[in-house]
Amino acid sequence: MEESTTLKHTALTAVHQQLGAKMVPFAGYLMPVQYSGINAEHETVRNAVGMFDVSHMGEFIVKGDGAVDLLQRVTSNDVSKLSAGKAQYSCLPNEQGGIVDDLIVYCMDEKTFMLVVNASNIEKDWNWIMKHNSYGAVMENVSDSMSLLAIQGPKAMQTLQKLTQVKLDEIAYYHFVKGEFDGCSDVIISNTGYTGAGGFEIYMDNAHAVKIWNDVLKAGEEFGIKPIGLGARDTLRLEMGFCLYGNDIDDTTSPLEAGLGWITKFTKDFVNSAALKAEKERGVVQKLCGFEMIDRGISRKDYEICNAQGEVIGRVTSGTQSPTLGKAIGLGYVKKEYAGEGTEIYVKIREKLLKAVIVKLPFLKK
Repeated sequence: MEESTTLKHTALTAVHQQLGAKMVPFAGYLMPVQYSGINAEHETVRNAVGMFDVSHMGEFIVKGDGAVDLLQRVTSNDVSKLSAGKAQYSCLPNEQGGIVDDLIVYCMDEKTFMLVVNASNIEKDWNWIMKHNSYGAVMENVSDSMSLLAIQGPKAMQTLQKLTQVKLDEIAYYHFVKGEFDGCSDVIISNTGYTGAGGFEIYMDNAHAVKIWNDVLKAGEEFGIKPIGLGARDTLRLEMGFCLYGNDIDDTTSPLEAGLGWITKFTKDFVNSAALKAEKERGVVQKLCGFEMIDRGISRKDYEICNAQGEVIGRVTSGTQSPTLGKAIGLGYVKKEYAGEGTEIYVKIREKLLKAVIVKLPFLKK
């Protein structure tokens, strides 16, 4: 295990330690994986409200006359569809048909954007975008000065509304407002999240993080708010079938194979767009699918997926026991002929072939 002295800390690391969180190395940071237990934290978010410190995520500002042209070149989605106050899920395609990273693009104004990238890819993404910046866009890496809290769950809005004059019910999904929150100015309040439980993500200067964290916990007391670790973040996102970079998507997986065709817009030219368009026209060889275990067993990353004859037809990318559904679920790439809903597949767990079935995502139906 990495020495905690070499790991980066968020503005809230000491707070998590005081709360008794189990801290682990994650993407170069010392992060809370759980407080009271993953299942209890998971239920809190699904049924009430929970708060995550996700300040390890990276933030880049891209601005100036060349900002739109640069982002149109490096991202798969169509940035021209954004206006101030809108956000967009996207990815950075590489030149080999895979994905450098997935990200959210926030439009602050017509020439200013904030990119939110995965913690483990901050340097890689920065270098990748800089390499393509022949448009004179001004770039600034503000990752180390910003904190990010995700307040998620059906009671998130009622909790946060106590702390701001901004009308939260008027912020549509994948929209945001920059305003005053908890007496702090320039806080970005975004109707986004990685749980499928509803809620907001709020971006602030590091100096305000501890105050806002404590005040949100106070505001949510009547709803049973709890701090939530990265363990429950993973089980929550998996129930929704959301991709996790490094597991379900990476430098070798095509956005089309991963079911991300909806963020891959061929109305413009972007890095490797011609090859991806050709892949779309001929059809993908494999597909990222959701599956539920029929036999008892929990699948894990890189377990083999087989057909009834025992031939390897794919691999698991994510797997867990779903706290909400009470059954084992997973994501994995399978050859496209096995990707149809209702197809029986077998996951190789400890040398045994255990039966599973392909299901439509998300696992958790609204």
